[in-house]
Amino acid sequence: MPEKTINARAENCSDLELIRACQKGDTEAFRGLYRRHQQRVRALLHHLCDPTTLDDLVQEVFLRAWKGLPKMRGSAKFSTWLYRIAWNVGADYRRQMAQNNHRIQQQGVWVESMEQTTTPWQQIHCQDLVRRGIAHLGEDRAVVVILHDLQDVSQAEIAEILRVPVGTVKSRLFHARAMLRQFFKQEGVTL
Repeated sequence: MPEKTINARAENCSDLELIRACQKGDTEAFRGLYRRHQQRVRALLHHLCDPTTLDDLVQEVFLRAWKGLPKMRGSAKFSTWLYRIAWNVGADYRRQMAQNNHRIQQQGVWVESMEQTTTPWQQIHCQDLVRRGIAHLGEDRAVVVILHDLQDVSQAEIAEILRVPVGTVKSRLFHARAMLRQFFKQEGVTL
């Protein structure tokens, strides 16, 4: 099938329609799901893992998704289900690195609210502060901040992804933001 036809088909289909086609063995439909969701998966993994491993980790997420599609519940939202897989892949990676006594290096969180007038040096400094602040939070709070504040995922969807109550998400978000404010204050940044 020509590339243009695949893209047009994927753009005109809902995730559910593409999933149903995938469940019937349509690899082109899966390619459409991949194109639609891979950037968000990559962004989540970028914040959780070593950026040099992103290509492999994104592949692992979509491989697990392909294998899991036959068992996917029709009531589940694909993006939520896919984020759960990405979270698991990232957690597996982090556990593996901890077991191997490697230091995980997280790099560059892009701060979209950064003004255009900042210099490249100021942008790098700001990105480093945010990266270090998020690393300071611990995994449970960091993922909530990353998903909610950097990826615009709703609290209800985060609760579903992490399999925790919405109240837990709200609490983690509240405490994470307080910890970030304290971290930035210690670094001499006023908000």
